Amino acid sequence: MIWTSTFLLIQAVILYFILAKRSRSSTDPPLDKGLIPWLGHALEFGRDAAKFLNRMKKKHGDIFTVRVAGRYVTVLLDPHSYDEVIKDPVSLDFSRYAQVLMQRIFNLRLPGHNLNKAKGLMKKHFQGGNLALLNRTMCMQLSSLLKAEAAQNRMDWKVDGLFSFSYSLLFRAGYLTLFGGEQNNNGTDPAEVYREYQRFEALLTKMARGTLKPDEKRTTQAARQRLSEFLAPAGLGEAPGSGPWVQAYRRLLQAEGADGDMQRKALLMQLWATQGNVGPAAFWLLGFLLTNSEALAAVREEFTRVSQVETSQESAVRTPVFDSALQEALRLTAAPFMTREVVKEKTLHMADGREYLLRKGDRVCLFPFISPQMDPEIHQEPQAFKYDRFLNKDGSDKRDFYKGGKKLKYYTMPWGAGNNGCVGKQFAVDTIRQFVYLVFSHYEMELCDPEAVMPESEASSYGFGMLQPAGDLEVRYKLRASL
Repeated sequence: MIWTSTFLLIQAVILYFILAKRSRSSTDPPLDKGLIPWLGHALEFGRDAAKFLNRMKKKHGDIFTVRVAGRYVTVLLDPHSYDEVIKDPVSLDFSRYAQVLMQRIFNLRLPGHNLNKAKGLMKKHFQGGNLALLNRTMCMQLSSLLKAEAAQNRMDWKVDGLFSFSYSLLFRAGYLTLFGGEQNNNGTDPAEVYREYQRFEALLTKMARGTLKPDEKRTTQAARQRLSEFLAPAGLGEAPGSGPWVQAYRRLLQAEGADGDMQRKALLMQLWATQGNVGPAAFWLLGFLLTNSEALAAVREEFTRVSQVETSQESAVRTPVFDSALQEALRLTAAPFMTREVVKEKTLHMADGREYLLRKGDRVCLFPFISPQMDPEIHQEPQAFKYDRFLNKDGSDKRDFYKGGKKLKYYTMPWGAGNNGCVGKQFAVDTIRQFVYLVFSHYEMELCDPEAVMPESEASSYGFGMLQPAGDLEVRYKLRASL
């Protein structure tokens, strides 16, 4: 055992010096290892990825390699060249890094899991004919929760933070719709599930980066255990409270040999995947509308021409003003990383003719938030919310955007792209549209401070989907007299 330990230690030391002494060859992208051995730029990257990567872009251009906690990550920020990464599943693997995050965040290991089958189930239940059923159920849950949310006396105003209001309502409605809620979970109050989920999500970025303190580890372990208990009955048998998707997903896990503990952890992962972005997205959109009178009036006017049934249940309903406003809100606040593991050495061909070698064992990262989404060459005044940015003058969808005089395929990417694009995109869009429509039709809602502005985003949340706000926006609301 002593000799084995010594041998492994020697190997680790050799590997460290190989990594530490890495230098740039003529075929490599610009290399920036940082000043701290092994850690490199990890601390700055974790504090504010957007600020750090913008600094690297100014220094090195639209492609560069940085050292982050012992790993070398090549960051590509040229949207014209994104397909070189998105469309190469042979040299660049998505699943390996996803498995790392699954283990860190959910303590989940599914060695026999078939991602394609899981995605196929999602497509079956979140697209096509089954989407209409999901939308109807979601509409029913949202309507019920919204009516119950108002003060007991309908003439009294109720004050709340808009983020808390939006996230809580959409999480509870989504939980009831997809996981069966109280019927399927022994009468558990969805509000209690939401509170426990908030404890868990508050430390999610630290879990992903492996930077939890001892007391935070205990908090996440307790929250993970409690949420797993809430989800334990979901999808078992044919109980009326179980949604068809969660039943099918549970059967897939059972067929793959996952034990009960791993099944519950997988359901927690799906709870995060299905509910972790919709609430924040709805908050940002509602907040931008409430702080922009012209945008608010335009969306309200469009909704007056559409019936509740059309807006709340049919994906095919035409709401171009709302769609543009939502797309603009997502452009400003959706900031996921698109990360791949380099499993086979690859020459990356940039759109402008440059070529760079991607080394096996490195990672490649796209960060569309910087470009195209916040790129001033593509979107004028990128920091400003312009509800009609994605509308042509005739009211049709605007899809023609340019960089370097060349039309872009990717001009905003909140939903990912390619094989790893969001399968539940349409359900998410329909849900947010339902929510905004129902809020406007059920409530009188206004800012407590008419001069209030939107809060800044939380800098540490870059890379994990929707940005979290660093504060909240206080609103007051009451049921409309006609209800």
